[in-house]
Amino acid sequence: MPCLAQTVLKSEPLILAPYEVVLVQDASCPPGKVLKVTGAIRGLHRRKVCISLASEEASLATATP
Repeated sequence: MPCLAQTVLKSEPLILAPYEVVLVQDASCPPGKVLKVTGAIRGLHRRKVCISLASEEASLATATP
């Protein structure tokens, strides 16, 4: 069973494994939403979608490159 708590990053990581999911809080999504980024296999683009996120589901942290 996946963990419900996930860290929200301040910037999108440069390296992301295929099918790995990260949440990013930046200006690309409207207020109250975060960017869900899914890694892709070589040659394909990452999948990005804005989603709503309850405050108790994530903690705000800074990304380390």
